[in-house]
Amino acid sequence: MTDKVKKPGKVQSTDKGKPAPEQPNPEKPNRGKPSLADPAAYQISDPQEFTQNMLRLLEESAKAMNSMMSHSPDQKGPMSSGNELAAASRTMTDIAQRWMKDPAKLVEAQTDLIQDYVDLWANMTRRMMGEEVEPLAKPAKGDNRFKDPEWSDNPYFDFCKQFYLLSTNWAEALLEQTEGLDERERHKARFHLNQIASACSPTNFPGTNPEVLRETLATNARNLVEGLENLVKDMESSDDLLKISQTDLAAFEVGGNLATAPGKVIYQNDIMQLIQYTPTTGKVHNTPLLIVPPWINKFYILDLTERKSFIRYVVSQGFTVFIISWVNPDERHAEKSFADYMKDGILTAADVIKKETGTAQCNVVGYCVAGTLLSATLAYLADQNKKPFKSATFLTTQTDFSNAGDLTLLIGNEQLQAIEAIMAEKGYLDGSRMANVFNMLRPRDLIWPYIVNNYMLGKKPMPFDLLYWNQDSTRMPAANHNFYLSQFYGNNALAEGKLTLDGVTLDLSKVKLPVYELAAREDHIAPAASVYRGSQLLGGPVEFVLAGSGHIAGVINPPNPEKPKYQYWTSDLVDGDIDQWLQNATETAGSWWPHWSKWLASKSGKKVDPRTPGENFEPIEDAPGSYVRVQQ
Repeated sequence: MTDKVKKPGKVQSTDKGKPAPEQPNPEKPNRGKPSLADPAAYQISDPQEFTQNMLRLLEESAKAMNSMMSHSPDQKGPMSSGNELAAASRTMTDIAQRWMKDPAKLVEAQTDLIQDYVDLWANMTRRMMGEEVEPLAKPAKGDNRFKDPEWSDNPYFDFCKQFYLLSTNWAEALLEQTEGLDERERHKARFHLNQIASACSPTNFPGTNPEVLRETLATNARNLVEGLENLVKDMESSDDLLKISQTDLAAFEVGGNLATAPGKVIYQNDIMQLIQYTPTTGKVHNTPLLIVPPWINKFYILDLTERKSFIRYVVSQGFTVFIISWVNPDERHAEKSFADYMKDGILTAADVIKKETGTAQCNVVGYCVAGTLLSATLAYLADQNKKPFKSATFLTTQTDFSNAGDLTLLIGNEQLQAIEAIMAEKGYLDGSRMANVFNMLRPRDLIWPYIVNNYMLGKKPMPFDLLYWNQDSTRMPAANHNFYLSQFYGNNALAEGKLTLDGVTLDLSKVKLPVYELAAREDHIAPAASVYRGSQLLGGPVEFVLAGSGHIAGVINPPNPEKPKYQYWTSDLVDGDIDQWLQNATETAGSWWPHWSKWLASKSGKKVDPRTPGENFEPIEDAPGSYVRVQQ
């Protein structure tokens, strides 16, 4: 969490699966406003306006309270920030009680912390006397919370910063020294400590955040009024859970400036639409490609803007591309099962592609949970000795969930029971709950900066296509989601050979077709170590590739020869774990897309004339279709 000068050596988290919000740039002046070290900075320029804004603040506070009271108490239910903070409090209480059983050791630990505080106070005193003093604690590399120059230049804010960092460093060390915890309990405690530490940062409070104080004094508290107005708007547009605006939603439109790759919907049923994209090359590979995106998000993560579109890139490489667009389910889809998503989704799509193109087989890509569904489908087909697919690509896909990362902490038995109760009543799970889970995995980057920006600084969030997609969540049908959470996260049934799907017990070792397996090194949703373990369960040749960055940025990384972004590693599979694999892996700068495209071309046959969408199926509508436009 921090780089502590006195006690270095902590391993730092580098999750970058989703982009962190833009932070203040220390190279730029504070928009002409004086430093808070200058006494003039504390003067209110217009006392009358300040008084009026404080009265408006009380008015908006009442509105916010009324809106809060009118919302469902479910906002404290499973997969909510409130619920997890309560769980974090219980976990920390348990840690404290363990330490109280050894008073001598506890006193020693407390003495260390008190000594840090004494040293900090002494340093601040020396600094106030004009002496230059080396800080006792510094923010970790990549921690953007303390970039404002006041955090270093102003003794008050520097004290707040170092006090916080020393405290969190001490808490982390205390946790690692706690005896009697098994690995899952320790993992859970680390996760909950991160939730608490992120919430308690001095950047999250107006009185200890220099940027908020500057804005408050410069605008006579107008920022606080506008911040409360933003909060009320977010509450009014939220359902059970508060949806904190992460981007300007009005700046984007699906089918307008997002998901614009040209194509046609050529087939649909009650759980999916199948889109075929318009070719852009004079010849195409004979074997078409089916992309199966996750149903917990909308497919256009693969077709954001034109420059970032994975779909446009694949089409430009001479492939005939189809993609499934899942329905945004409601109570009518409550009984749609995991097997239904296999049969009416993947297998039906493959059958339509066969009839549309006249090819016996297609290649297939599965992303995230859709990759898990695809792996189960391939094992099902292997048992039936059916071969509609020539090769398979898995993008950040888990099949072995024994090391599934922080998500396992949010999907324990207690949470599963509560989720099942919600879905039994509604027939589906609101997408906002899953979105909230992903945000809680990185609260420092995906929750608190927006609270500060929107509600304290009173600013509107900046337009950002990826964050628009992130907020455009989709629901999940009860039967399918229950099965996925319980059988994969709960029982790890597929990896252990105990999963039965449509009457067939699945064995991944029977999957013999060529596989391209992509993991992302900093993935906090499908950890690379977990993906690697799963790839070893397959019975055929596996091309394992490790991308830089995280779950989204590691996948959506278009080629840029002038300025390569991230990197990827390649090597043959080896017995053991991913760290052993990395010892012999070759690193290549830039995007993994060209590497995969070359691999896919070798599995896609000779070149033929391009295919117009809907040659044998009457087109229903233009891409991106209507299913993807359905909102929460």
